[in-house]
Amino acid sequence: MSGTVVESKPRNSTQLAPRWKVIVHDDPVTTFDFVLGVLRRVFAKPPGEARRITREAHDTGSALVDVLALEQAEFRRDQAHSLARAEGFPLTLTLEPAD
Repeated sequence: MSGTVVESKPRNSTQLAPRWKVIVHDDPVTTFDFVLGVLRRVFAKPPGEARRITREAHDTGSALVDVLALEQAEFRRDQAHSLARAEGFPLTLTLEPAD
């Protein structure tokens, strides 16, 4: 018998959940202040970052809000939409794969 020991690599490798981009879209009805509030309340963005994201969406038509696991992205998008609809705003956030 040989005294050779064969080591195998563990087969259990942890994979991260796919990430999704949350994108906010500009519209002519939803107010700047309302979007700021949603970004602060739903996405916990600090004031300066919320203002930058809102300004970018206003100037270019859309802006990246966050990159999250799908369940979190869907949950926060749905929260934002619920808050907006309750106030009569058509605020739209969409999700895209983060590659």
